[in-house]
Amino acid sequence: MNINTSEPKAHTEEQYDHVQSVFESIAPKYDIMNDILSFRRHKAWRKFAMKKMAMKPGDTAVDLCCGTCDWTLSMAEASGNGKMVGLDFSPNMLKVGESKVRAKHLEDQITLVQGNAMELPFEDNRFDYATIGFGLRNVPDLEKVLQEMRRVVKPGGMVVCLELSKPTWQPFKGIYYFYFQKILPNMGKLFAKRYEQYKWLPDSLALFPGREELATIFRNVGLQHVEAFPLTGGIAALHIGIKENRHV
Repeated sequence: MNINTSEPKAHTEEQYDHVQSVFESIAPKYDIMNDILSFRRHKAWRKFAMKKMAMKPGDTAVDLCCGTCDWTLSMAEASGNGKMVGLDFSPNMLKVGESKVRAKHLEDQITLVQGNAMELPFEDNRFDYATIGFGLRNVPDLEKVLQEMRRVVKPGGMVVCLELSKPTWQPFKGIYYFYFQKILPNMGKLFAKRYEQYKWLPDSLALFPGREELATIFRNVGLQHVEAFPLTGGIAALHIGIKENRHV
C-alpha cells in the first residue's frame, strides 16, 4: 500500500514542526500510551462515537490526524466497501497504521495520506463523514481544521470530533488535573522513555476549549444540529455537526 504525501505549507511553521516531532518520536508507543492516557476508555469512546455516526454500507470518510488508524479501521469495517482516507502529518504514525491496515487486508479500501489537516488535499463535497480523534487540540488553528472538514463533506454529511476535554465535576476535576499534569508526563518517561513529549499533552489540553466552547465553534464554522456528549465524567467529549443540505 502506498502512502501519498501532501506537503504542508508554512502555516505557523514552528508550532507545526514541534507537534510533528512529538508524534514522530512517540509513534511506536502511541497505542500503549493511549490506554494509559484515557484510563483504557478510548476504545469505548470510539465505540460510542460509531454508534452515534450510524454509518451505512458504502459510506465514505476521511479521518484526520488518523495516527495509527484505529478509527479509520473501525469506519472501514462499519461501511463494508466504503472508501476511507486516513490523513496524518507524521510518517512514523502512518507506518504503524499501515501495518494495521495490511494485517486486516484492507489496503484496497483504505488510503493513507501524509498531509496537513488545515489544508486538506481533497475536493469539496467528497466524503460522507470527516472525523478527527484526539488530534484537534494539537493543531495550530482548530477553526481552520473544522472549516476544512465541513468543506470536504457532502451536503448533509457529518463532522465528528472525539477529543479529551475538561471535566467540571469536583472532586474528580482536581484529581484528573493532578494526574494529567503531574503523573502522566512521568508515566510517559517510564513507559515510552519520553518526558517532554508527554508533557506536551497536558499543555495542549490547557489551551483547548471546553465542551460547550467547542460546540459554539462548531456552530460558528457553519455546522448545524451540533451535539456535544461528555464522556467518562467529562475527561473526553464527542462533538457532532452536520453540513447544511441546501436541497432539503
